[in-house]
Amino acid sequence: MSTTTAKPSKAAVIKVNRADLPLSCPRPEDEVWNMHPRVYLPIDKTGEATCPYCGARYALSD
Repeated sequence: MSTTTAKPSKAAVIKVNRADLPLSCPRPEDEVWNMHPRVYLPIDKTGEATCPYCGARYALSD
């Protein structure tokens, strides 16, 4: 699993594996006390997803 936390950034793309699916933002390992509600992102078809709340970008690495 990737250790990068979900924070909006124009440059950073958070890499996830198929083992991490279903993908949610914030992810289970993220600190959620100050984040938006958890949403599940459809990443399996295109290999990329962007969170509609915080703008975090995710990409499948496998």
